[in-house]
This record gives sequence, structure tokens and C-alpha cells, in this order.
Amino acid sequence: MEKIILTGDRPTGKLHVGHYAGSLKRRVELQNSGEYDKTYIMIADAQALTDNFDNPEKIRQNIIEVALDYLSCGIDPSKSTIFVQSQIPELTELTFFYSNLVTVSRLQRNPTVKSEIKMRNFEASIPVGFFTYPISQAADITAFKATTIPVGEDQLPMIEQTREIVRKFNSIYDEVLVEPDVILPNNKACMRLPGIDGKQKMSKSLGNCIYLSDTEKDVKQKIMSMYTDPTHIQVSDPGHIEGNTVFTYLDAFSKKEHFEEYLSDYNNLDELKEHYQKGGLGDVKIKKFLNNVMQEELAPIRKKRAEFEKDIPGVYEILKNGSERARETAAQTMAEVKNAMKINYFEDEELIKNQSTKYSEK
Repeated sequence: MEKIILTGDRPTGKLHVGHYAGSLKRRVELQNSGEYDKTYIMIADAQALTDNFDNPEKIRQNIIEVALDYLSCGIDPSKSTIFVQSQIPELTELTFFYSNLVTVSRLQRNPTVKSEIKMRNFEASIPVGFFTYPISQAADITAFKATTIPVGEDQLPMIEQTREIVRKFNSIYDEVLVEPDVILPNNKACMRLPGIDGKQKMSKSLGNCIYLSDTEKDVKQKIMSMYTDPTHIQVSDPGHIEGNTVFTYLDAFSKKEHFEEYLSDYNNLDELKEHYQKGGLGDVKIKKFLNNVMQEELAPIRKKRAEFEKDIPGVYEILKNGSERARETAAQTMAEVKNAMKINYFEDEELIKNQSTKYSEK
């Protein structure tokens, strides 16, 4: 069996360093590892419209932003198929058929769905499209027979629901669909980077994100305003590491060589943490160090993005070509699904022959 990756993002805004640390960087590594036969990366615009249905222009404008972020981070169109979800109508067909395999009560029990509904204050006015998001995601995954899904821990209930749909479909009809496995971030700190204000989630509306497209000046300004330890008032005060956003980011991004280059007083992050906890180390110093680390990480991304921005029609062409290739694959899976469900009426020569015989014998 081929090893196939599927992953993607909703185009509701520019991607930030949380996306990069949690998934984008790993996607590039997996893409270049040589371990996988195919990689599909989806811009999930149809899913984004489920809770942005009254603002389609927002999604329309952000498709190109997400594509630029992908390309600037190292997603290579010659190795990965980047496509736009709404351009693959077979995904909608699969979602419709799978909806017969899932109960309303099962969707209501999905922890990710419950959390998202609460966060958006939908309560009883939940758009059906948003409520059935797990079914749509199952269609996305199975259409490409993905074996591997890189996700954060918060998405595990969604993947489990996909597995349930696959098992139910295969048991009722035929062994057509592939049950996917997951890959979690290999750096625990990358699983969920907080916003620069210390809040659990980065959000454009909260203004607490560092975007991959931010200028060098913007990145520095955001880091220098970053939430640390409110009890660490004087430099001499002992500081806390837990919940300290600067150290969370250093956990995610700093390497031994960064200390050699930018902070040679310390051999590694453990020594820096120890000094901070004892007292005698100011927040400004560690923020300046983090800024150097982040600028080094983001500079090549920023440079590459500037190059792609010079040829926006070329970026749309990449998306168009990727969507066409993705549709070919999804159409093949759709044909197999219809065959298994016995709704391939016009391709089933035996059905036509038997019906013809039945009526000719009358």
C-alpha cells in the first residue's frame, strides 16, 4: 500500500508561527523525507465557509495568503499537490454519502466539535455545514486514501471519527476506504503555541499572533511586548518558567547553536532556565535572545515569500494544476465508492444485461 499524507488549513487568515511550529515545518520535513509516495496539502475553503458563510470575500482573499505561506515555508509543488477544496466536487459527494453513516448524537459527542461550538458561541444556531465538519474531513482524508495525517492532539477526535466512518463503510459495502493513522508534533512545545499575550490560542481577532509574513520590525516589536512572568518585577526576582510565553517559544525554536551565536554565556536552554528561576536574569535579555532566534528562523521564509509575491498568477497556476491532479484522484475513489454502493448504474453492464433479460422474458 502506498504511504500517502493529507493535511491542510482553513484560509481564514495569514498563517502564523503556531501553524509553522505545529504543522508546516513538519510537513516540509515529511515531504522531503522520501518516506511517502504522495503528499496532498489542502486549502480548506469550503470548510472555512461553514462559519464564514456571510463573508466569502474573506476566504477568497486568504486563499492566496495561505498559498504564499505554504510555498515560502518550503512546500514544493513538484513534491506535494497543493489544491483548493471547493474545486473538488467529489468531496461534497462523499460527505453526503458518509452522512448516512453517522448519527447526530455521535457528532454531538465529538470533543473537538463541542469545543469549537462553544468557542464560536453557536449554541442552538449551529450551521449544519459546521456541525458536520467531521464528516467533511473524513471525505477529504478518504478521497485521497491518505494513510497518514499530521495533526495536533486537539484533532485526534476528528481522526477517530474518520476511522469509524471508514470501518462502517467497509463493513457494509466493500473494503474500499483506507483507515488513516496520525503523526503528532515531535516537539511537545510545538503542539500548541500560545499567543504573545500568554493566552492559550493565537487569534487574529485578539491580535496576539506572529505571522509568517510579518516584517522583521513587526516580529521584534511583538516579541519585546510578549507576556512573561508577572511576578518577575525586578531582575533579581526569581522567575517562573511555566506559563512564561518567552520560554515556551524558546522550547519550540531554540537550538544549541543559537546559544553559541547569540548568547554564549549559556551552553543551552536548561542553563538559561535555571538562571531565570534563581533570579538575576531580566526579561529583556531573554526577549532579545528569542528575537534573534525567531529572526533567523523567519528570514528565509520572508525572503522566499517576497519572490513568490512577484508572480501571483504563477501561484494561482500552481493551485489550479494541483486541484486538477487532486480531482483525478478523488474521482477514481468516488468511482470505487459508487461501485461498492451499487449506484454505478450506467457502468454496471451486468445490471443492464440482467434487467434487459428480465423485461424481454415478460
